[in-house]
Parts: sequence; structure tokens; C-alpha cells
Amino acid sequence: MSTIPISTEGFAKIKKELDALKRERPAVIKAISEAREEGDLKENGGYHAARERQGMMEAKINYIESRIPHFNIIDLSTLGGSKIIFGATVELEDIETGDKKIYTIMGPDESDFKKGIISIESPVGKALLGKEEGDEVLVNAPRGKIEYAVVSVTFKGAVS
Repeated sequence: MSTIPISTEGFAKIKKELDALKRERPAVIKAISEAREEGDLKENGGYHAARERQGMMEAKINYIESRIPHFNIIDLSTLGGSKIIFGATVELEDIETGDKKIYTIMGPDESDFKKGIISIESPVGKALLGKEEGDEVLVNAPRGKIEYAVVSVTFKGAVS
């Protein structure tokens, strides 16, 4: 696996989530133990729910821990320039419809489409990398090809 870009803020958030999951472990183990004492495990809903919760929690812990060594932690306040890179906020205009969109390009662990934060690995993110204001970009999106004009490229620092 290659490196995964992540902001300092994003990394802190993921570490906080990992710590919270690890702190939750003893309570889940206790819930399993208490449910096991109730007897017949085949029809013990509390036991099965606690085991499922434990499985999902352990999977999330393992997922986060497997990604941490690959993170390339980037301080967004040090970024700038005219080219679209990780951390850039980009205003795009759909050439066909004239619709404008604003996206901030971040790593996959920080993307949140509802907030306008897209992954550097998404079709739009990949197509935008290295482009500048005034460039036209053809995006192979799941709904088909979309052509955008890059209206502006800015760097705002931390993204929340």
C-alpha cells in the first residue's frame, strides 16, 4: 500500500476515534460475559448483540491500525500555489450546465461529500490533480463524462 495523505487535524480525529474504541473494549467484553451467564446462547439476543458489537468494533480498530503506518500527515497551513494538490479548495463550473461546485481535495479518510470534501482518490479528485485556474477537466464519473472548467484554486488551511 502506498502512502495515504491526511491532514494533521484528520489524523488527530482518527487517533481519537481509535482511543475511544479501545477504551470501549472492556465494557463490550463485560456485556458478553454477563449475557453468557444468562444461559442458553442460541436464543440469547443480548449475547448475540454484544458479540456483533465486539466484532464490528474490532474490525474498525484493525482497519484504523492497518492504515496508520501508511499515513502521510500534512499540515494544511504549509500548502499553497496555483496547482491543484491535496488540501486545495477548488471552484468548478460544469461547462454543459453552468452549475458551480466548490470542493476541497483531501485524503480518503477525511472525505465528506455533504461538506464538499472529496477524496484525492475519487474520479473528480484524480482528474483535478495538477490542474490550474482556467484549465478544463474531463471527469469520468459514475454517471458519465462531465467537463468542468477550473474557476479558482485556493488554500484555506484546516478543514473542519
